[in-house]
Amino acid sequence: MSDKSLLPDFWMMTTMISPRFTMRLDSELKDWLESEAKRKDRSAAYVAKQAILDLKNKTEAKAQMIEEAVTQADKGVFISEDNMTAWFESLGTDHELPEPEADIFPNQT
Repeated sequence: MSDKSLLPDFWMMTTMISPRFTMRLDSELKDWLESEAKRKDRSAAYVAKQAILDLKNKTEAKAQMIEEAVTQADKGVFISEDNMTAWFESLGTDHELPEPEADIFPNQT
């Protein structure tokens, strides 16, 4: 077997084969995607894939934060509405308050 006969097999092993996904874009979004791809010196498919991955990661992170917050709330760990409101209203002022601490309330079950 010559070295040249290995090249097609090597190409098949190093090429990622994945299912195709097609979508319709309005012309404004398509133009933006193509411009962004050109600016990044990447393909439009690559930019779209990265955007989808970013959305996936953000969605999963948000779901995890919500799950953790519910777990803490189930344990009775809360920040009171008054403390949150006072802190939020102080943001950007000369008398900005530190981020409020959580209080632990006994579970009312």
